[in-house]
Amino acid sequence: MPMKVLDATLSNFDVVFDKFKAEAPNYKANLILFLADKDPATSLSWCPDCVRAEPVIYKKLEVSSDDIALLRAYVGDRPTWRNPQHPWRVNSTFKLRGVPTLVRWENDAIKGRLEDHEAHIEQKIDALVAAT
Repeated sequence: MPMKVLDATLSNFDVVFDKFKAEAPNYKANLILFLADKDPATSLSWCPDCVRAEPVIYKKLEVSSDDIALLRAYVGDRPTWRNPQHPWRVNSTFKLRGVPTLVRWENDAIKGRLEDHEAHIEQKIDALVAAT
């Protein structure tokens, strides 16, 4: 089974997240990647760490033999993300501090996390995907 990718924004996250959770038992690894929106003027992410990590994450997940579901959750533009009251910063489950953040979701809880400074490290991505 190829990697399943779902995309969500702040405005539709709850609906997409419910679908992601409902389908989770069908996959060996369920991951959520919180990342910055693309700048409409350049089509590039405003977040340099996201620009560095995204290709590495996608490459590692695409070559995995495991069935993987990936929910990409876009945090918004830079001013939206910088707000200390951003919904995913204050959410008791996610408690985001930076982007990108890659989390492993298992049994309705976060079972592992790679934050901005480590989300591009291939060995750590492999370990997160392989966690049981």
